[in-house]
Order: sequence, then C-alpha cells, then structure tokens
Amino acid sequence: MAELHGQNVIRASLLGYVGDVSQIARVKPYRLVEGYENQLLAVDVSTGSGLEFTVLPDRGMDIAAARFNGRSLAWRSPVGDRHPAFYEPDGDNWLRTFGGGLLTTCGLTWMGASCIDEGRPLGLHGRAGHMAAANVHWDAQWEGDDYVLTVSGKLREALVFGENVQLIRTIRARMGENRLTIEDRVENLGFQRTPHMILYHINIGYPVLDENARVLSPSVKVTPRDADAEEGIADWSRMQPPTLGYRAQVFFHEMRSETDGSATVALVNEGTHLGGLRGVYVRYYPEELPCFTQWKMMDKGTYVVGLEPGNARVMGRDVERAEGRLQFLEPGEGRRYRVEIGVLTDLTHLLPLQASVRTAE
Repeated sequence: MAELHGQNVIRASLLGYVGDVSQIARVKPYRLVEGYENQLLAVDVSTGSGLEFTVLPDRGMDIAAARFNGRSLAWRSPVGDRHPAFYEPDGDNWLRTFGGGLLTTCGLTWMGASCIDEGRPLGLHGRAGHMAAANVHWDAQWEGDDYVLTVSGKLREALVFGENVQLIRTIRARMGENRLTIEDRVENLGFQRTPHMILYHINIGYPVLDENARVLSPSVKVTPRDADAEEGIADWSRMQPPTLGYRAQVFFHEMRSETDGSATVALVNEGTHLGGLRGVYVRYYPEELPCFTQWKMMDKGTYVVGLEPGNARVMGRDVERAEGRLQFLEPGEGRRYRVEIGVLTDLTHLLPLQASVRTAE
C-alpha cells in the first residue's frame, strides 16, 4: 500500500483520481542528444513521493542525478554524463569520465587504485561503470496495492583468454517511498578462477553536504588510509566548508550489523535550509560487502562524501592480493549483493548510530 501526501492509498481508490498512474509515479526512458553525452540511454524514475533519479544503462546501470523535492542528493562532477566510448582505462584516466552521481559501480574483477597486478596494468576502479548493459528492461506495474518501478539489465566483463564475469542488476523503487534498492548478482561464466572486486561508490553532495553535516555509522573501528587521513581522524564524522587545496581523506570502517544482518550508514544535516530533507542513508549487508570506505573530499568544486560498501579495500588489486583480502569467483559461482539508498526525513530512529559515532571517535 502506497503512502501519498500523508494518506495510505490502495490501487482501487487511486485509479479513481487519475487517468494514468504516470500522473503520480513513472519510469521514463530517453536518449541524451548533445556533447559527450550524445546517444546515452537514460531512464528517469519518479516515485511520487519527491524522490527522482536517473539510471544510465549505457554506464553500468549506474545512477546519475538524484533529487528529493527538487533538492539534489548527489554530487555531480564537471565531467557530466559521458558516453562510455570516451572511457580511458589507463592509470587514473577513469577520472576523465567520472560524472559522480548517486552511484558509480567499480569492479568487477578489480577496483581501487591503479596498479600492476601479476604483470597486468590495471587502471583506477575497473570497467564496470563504463560497460553498456544488454537485455535492458524498464517497467512500472501493480503488485497488489503496491506500484513497483524497476530498471534492470546485464553487464559482461570479458576478455579472450581471460575473465568472463556477468552482473545482473535490478534497481527497484515503490510509489510513495523515499528509497531505492539495488539487487545485484555477479556470476563467473568462465572456466577459470577469477578475481572479483566490487565497490558501490555512492556520492553525496550539497545541499545535504555542508559544514553542518556529519556521518552517522555503527562503526566499531575506523582506520585511516594514509597520512592525510591520519591528520583528520579526530574529525572523520564531521564535515567542513569547501576548502581550496583540501587533500582527500579516506577511512576504512568495520561495522556492527543489526539482527537482520544489515548495517546502515548516513550523512545527516540538521540545518534549516533543507525543508523536510534531513539526510541520505545507505543500508547494506556486511557479510556480503565486508569492507566499507568513507571518502571525505572537502575541496572547492570537488565537495563530496562517498559512502562506499565493497568486498575489498580501495588500495589496488595488488595490495588486496598481498594482504589476503582478494576474493575470487570459482567457475560457475555467483554472489548476491543488496544495497538500499534512501532519503531521511526524520532522524529519531538513527539515535543508536549517534552513540556508535562517539564510541568510534
């Protein structure tokens, strides 16, 4: 049953008020038409609650723009939404086509820092976010009294004499709700044991992010990545205003799970300029994604906090292999990942996370 404008609404009653449900909630496919984004397939999803987001099937089934009641949730880079034909895989050139957005998928056989692993050069963050999906499907239909909006597709990372890995993704939202879910299955379709790394690079930006914002998380341990992060460890959860020349700080978190196995991390802001918007949360399952990375970047223009569950740290595949964290997919093996991203309009139920922040600090 949907909740719209403070009222519970069932299918039979709602259909009496509208000529078509798209008046309230819809899935809308289209192609972009100019510049670097020309011919990029996009799918807009609107839940009718104020949550709107854009899925890019040609860019790894990732989520670009996202808004709640007109306010942006995600940081957007100056690069914009570029067609995958412009991807440059070497070194850190991945950044030339990194548009930010609510979700950028990194992986599938490597992610993190560029490196040379067992003689093979690997660029920053892998290919997943630049792969075009096949079997793309979008739909909006009733499931009882719930109106469900979905976008799905398949990605394949394959190399002759090398890996053959598939990602099947379904992004789902419901009319009247302020959240979306990402349901992924990664499968090794090949006949050799294959490294597997995946990171959900979730990028939160202004206006949710400003100097009044802070991270709430059930962290039992917070580890700085390097010397820059060590300098900021005391303030890992608190944000600063845009600061010219700020050097990125990255922190690795170990999370406490709830009784259902999930963990919830949020960027919250109690300022008065956001109306009913109080923050953005990420819910995931540490058993599936045991490594959580927080990217804190307070530079002018590159003003963003990344809340990033993954199955490895972002140090590079060579480091993950050397430190024993590198995961593999056996021939025919599959893994399931579940991530939920949502809007916070009330912080009351996050009070237990506030206690966790004080403990971690």
